[in-house]
Amino acid sequence: MLSLFRSTFVPHLPASVRFRSQLAPRQVQHVKRHKGRVPIPIGGSTKGTTLAYGEWGIRIKGMGVRFSAKQLTTAEEVIKRKIKVVKGAKVYLRVFPDIPVCIKGNETRMGKGKGTFEFWATRVPTGRVIFEIGGTPIREELAREALRQAADKLPTIMEFITRSTPPRLGNLVLQPEPSVDQLSLPTQTIEI
Repeated sequence: MLSLFRSTFVPHLPASVRFRSQLAPRQVQHVKRHKGRVPIPIGGSTKGTTLAYGEWGIRIKGMGVRFSAKQLTTAEEVIKRKIKVVKGAKVYLRVFPDIPVCIKGNETRMGKGKGTFEFWATRVPTGRVIFEIGGTPIREELAREALRQAADKLPTIMEFITRSTPPRLGNLVLQPEPSVDQLSLPTQTIEI
């Protein structure tokens, strides 16, 4: 009976819980989960590699990485602080930390079960958009500076993107196929 209760138990966290100021799911069925791996985009889908809401953004150019909720919150605060001079500007976070990370203490012997919950994280592959800035028109210089400072807070190499930036499939940047007008050969006129 006790094992049945454990598998269906959804913990309801009180209002004064530790780490509530950071990003975290409201409810989870199992607080401890497998570690998992950062996905490698090999299937051909370019979903999440272009801007959806804003005019400017940053996406991962280096290796895929696991971001903690604290890293994402810190980067978001940097962007908000930088663009607060523009009235109506918004910051869009395109990833959410929903993976619990459990850690055992240092110099702990093997066994005795999985470690205790430590923080929330998210696994993000190469090419995924992390932050977008939009809402009202923002100068490119201001957007570049805000997103550069946010990228400095994150543990991987980022690239600045715009609406016209092509999608990315892992390390490969997909160029749009040329249209029929672009493929036609230039015509020469011969005057007689």
